[in-house]
Amino acid sequence: MASGDSGKAAKAGKAKPVNQEQVIAGFQELRNQQRAVASKLSELEMERKEHDLVVEALKEVDGSRKCFRLVGGVLVERTVNEVLPALTTNYDQLGQVIESLSHQMELKGKELNEYREKHGIRLRGEDDSSEPQKDTKAASTGVLVAQGAT
Repeated sequence: MASGDSGKAAKAGKAKPVNQEQVIAGFQELRNQQRAVASKLSELEMERKEHDLVVEALKEVDGSRKCFRLVGGVLVERTVNEVLPALTTNYDQLGQVIESLSHQMELKGKELNEYREKHGIRLRGEDDSSEPQKDTKAASTGVLVAQGAT
């Protein structure tokens, strides 16, 4: 019976980090994961835009014309008719991957917010209550508008 209690204590220890450093480390890990997903998403969006530019340019070119494509670090000579379908397919697949990563990004954001709420994490510069924050914004807006100087 005592071994059952120690098993519960071990499970509870795994479910909740013991000290503040572990909570912060867990939060930082989630933020790093979110940044990695955002970075990959941005990279794929740029690649998709490049594909779009090339596809649009090749649509106006004669299909039997030579073109060169970089495949795995090797420059390969092809014709426009051979390359265009592959580029279109890649463009469509990039769209699907981008959609998937966007969904993953949303989930990671929700997970990060839940972790923050669960452990009471506040970022630097955040206020405890939203009401004083509204007052400071209103005061700073009045300063920017310089009504007394006119």
